[in-house]
Amino acid sequence: MSDWESSVTAPEGFAIEPAAPDDRLDILRVLDAAMLETDAETVDTAIDADSASDAGDALVARFKRTDAVVGALVATRPEPERLHVDAVAVRRARRGRGIGSALVAAAVRRAERDAAIESVTAAFDADLESFYADLGFEVTDRNSDGDRLRGRRRVDGGRR
Repeated sequence: MSDWESSVTAPEGFAIEPAAPDDRLDILRVLDAAMLETDAETVDTAIDADSASDAGDALVARFKRTDAVVGALVATRPEPERLHVDAVAVRRARRGRGIGSALVAAAVRRAERDAAIESVTAAFDADLESFYADLGFEVTDRNSDGDRLRGRRRVDGGRR
């Protein structure tokens, strides 16, 4: 088990881990079921984003008993100093158990270990404001009709 994996706290019965190429279809299915618009190329890039280390920019939540992917997070790097949560979703039957929070928290922990990253950002619906606020994100922008928000969480990028 890597240092990264041992630092990730997942709800009991679930594991949060870096996505592998074999997880691609499961990730796309989880995101599609949540009606999130993330294309396959973005998922492929996130899975392979940092093949030299122990994790890329895609994470999965697995149900330990069956090894099934029940949640996914896909991040992008719009700038070298910023990790952006492009999409995060959990299968409907598994929601409300803290899996989504664990996925976002794991992405933040990953960013904290990368010396180049200064912040983690996300764009989300207004009804998810408290979800992101509980994870340390500050709302930085609201669109004109207030239904989409942008949030940011500063990290020290491994400079502890």
